[in-house]
Amino acid sequence: MRISVLQPKIAIGDREANVAAVRRLLERAVADGADTVLLPELWDVGFYPRPLADYADPEGARAREVLAELAIKHKVGVVGGSVAAKLADGVHNRCYVFDRAGTLLVSYDKAHLFSPAKENKAFVPGQDVAVFTLDGVKCGVIICYDLRFPELARRLALEGVAVLFLPAAWPTVRLEHWRLLNVARAVENQFFVAAANGSGSFANGIELAGHSLLIDPWGNRLAETGTAEDVITASLDFAERDRVKHTIDVFADRRPELYGAP
Repeated sequence: MRISVLQPKIAIGDREANVAAVRRLLERAVADGADTVLLPELWDVGFYPRPLADYADPEGARAREVLAELAIKHKVGVVGGSVAAKLADGVHNRCYVFDRAGTLLVSYDKAHLFSPAKENKAFVPGQDVAVFTLDGVKCGVIICYDLRFPELARRLALEGVAVLFLPAAWPTVRLEHWRLLNVARAVENQFFVAAANGSGSFANGIELAGHSLLIDPWGNRLAETGTAEDVITASLDFAERDRVKHTIDVFADRRPELYGAP
């Protein structure tokens, strides 16, 4: 699997400008040989214009149209970051995943909503995990604040996920947390992590940290962006994952009866 992480400069409230940015960066990713691409959190309208319901995508229809079209045109798997999808019960922070044929494989709603920024007042929380297969590789997706809850990543690891995708809108003021937690999730779960952040700023003017990442199961950073709009690409060596698991078999040594965990 050869993954590209797209880090567009996100325009707050301007869906079509953001669609254009994603198209532009995806062309670069395909030129670099990507077979799978990852977008950041709320790439469609940014994080996030008010009132959110006025900007949200009814039923996620526009996002699904764009992502399916890109998957078909470029014959790539698309882990579609997340978008503000307006459903009957409210706005969901939702990820759509498409295979190379443009088939929708799964959707995932962000489970943990960032209460310090009152995200829990704006979005409906997700109730399910998301596991899917791209090109024969079992993958999972979580969104931004979900990263701070290791139980969720471990749940996916126990289901056999080899690649964790993480779209985010993460601020510069917590950049070191971003790097630390992404590496920690990769190392403790012995899977690859692809983490997409945006470039630009939040609606309140706070800067996005950028620094999208591709990390291997040993915690090595295979690629990392800066703060500007960019694309990073790396090929994942699943034989290396097998070597890591053989060297330190943490899953064989777990004692879930002590943790009250599965």
